[in-house]
Amino acid sequence: MSTARTAPESGPTQSALPLAGLRVLELGHYIAGPFATRLLADMGAEVVKVEPPEGDPIRGWGSKAQGHPVWFSIHGRNKLSVTLDLKNPRDKARLVKLAARADALVENFRPGYLERIGLGPEVLQAENPRLVIARVSGYGQDGPYRDKPAFGAIGEAMGGLRHLTANPGQTELPPPRCGISISDDLAGMYAAMAVVSACWGRDRAGPEGRGRIIDINLVDSVMSLMEGMLPEYGLTGKIRQPAGAAIPTAAPTNTYPCADGKWLCVAGNSDLIFRRLMGAIGRPELAADPRMADNAGRCANAAELDAAIAAWTRTLPAKDAQDALEAVDVPCSRLYDIRDIAEDPHFRARDSVMTVQDPLIGPVLHPAAPFRFDGVAPRDMVRWTGPAAGAHNARVFGEWLGEEAEA
Repeated sequence: MSTARTAPESGPTQSALPLAGLRVLELGHYIAGPFATRLLADMGAEVVKVEPPEGDPIRGWGSKAQGHPVWFSIHGRNKLSVTLDLKNPRDKARLVKLAARADALVENFRPGYLERIGLGPEVLQAENPRLVIARVSGYGQDGPYRDKPAFGAIGEAMGGLRHLTANPGQTELPPPRCGISISDDLAGMYAAMAVVSACWGRDRAGPEGRGRIIDINLVDSVMSLMEGMLPEYGLTGKIRQPAGAAIPTAAPTNTYPCADGKWLCVAGNSDLIFRRLMGAIGRPELAADPRMADNAGRCANAAELDAAIAAWTRTLPAKDAQDALEAVDVPCSRLYDIRDIAEDPHFRARDSVMTVQDPLIGPVLHPAAPFRFDGVAPRDMVRWTGPAAGAHNARVFGEWLGEEAEA
């Protein structure tokens, strides 16, 4: 079990990470901005999360243990938390001073909010011309929808994803959402990538390098995942329609019912794997059928193939069906719920799921950072868990601003 702390000191683990020495301010709330900085913090950046005196609103979401939000253990991990009232002149001045000592700032307020309170990029970069500022919003910093409010569900809806999650022919129920705030997470990933890129470009230019302003939004982040759909529509007028658990560009690949009521996802869409799959389900004649010789033919006959595979999976529990297909190297997996993830031996062996000690809530499961660097163990990247709001006021205001500790 790792030993996370709420008031960490810089140590050898952090110095071994690629972003060690990068200072990032987070003016984030809810999900997208804080997710971006969580990724940067996991990679070693010194992230200072600036919260209002009452804390990030996300602290009120989800389950609590010992009065503290469980989600924030991950959401705020590896970050230093300070509290500032950005409507208070003294705290606004503090924020400007912090920005003067930072490499980057990530914010996800509605466009124009920072300008209205006197903390826009022109103010911050006047004090620190090298400051990179990443702005995450619903629709972007310009355009006719700039001022419309948006949350993650809107990114899914307008970005095209929610149209695709419907079941074909089903009209009595709405297309389901992803189940997590995927558009916030995507925007956060893109923001983290853009911050690192902008810092690299600035530093490559030497002492004369200047910070850039980055514009990331939820809708574009989702829309960027639409693969070939946009050029396909532009050239042919074709609008891709929902395909349920299948995908129209490859076959057979779908999710099939099993005898125990569980589901098995199977991806048998390469020529060699398809033949092995047909042998495993006792249908070698389909592998030999000229109609199924290539992916295009299999896509044209996907319904027939899906019926054959489902007829076989319905005779077996999902685990047995998975074992039979894995024995012949067919990619497949049962649909995991969070218990399956927490107990899976592969995740545990790799520390993809680990138990860490959170001083606020006790032992808690964390996911590992989604990237790994040689020389740093995955559990050592979780250097501390999400702290209480303002836990590092004295440290940050002292080290960054030279202020004397206050009562």
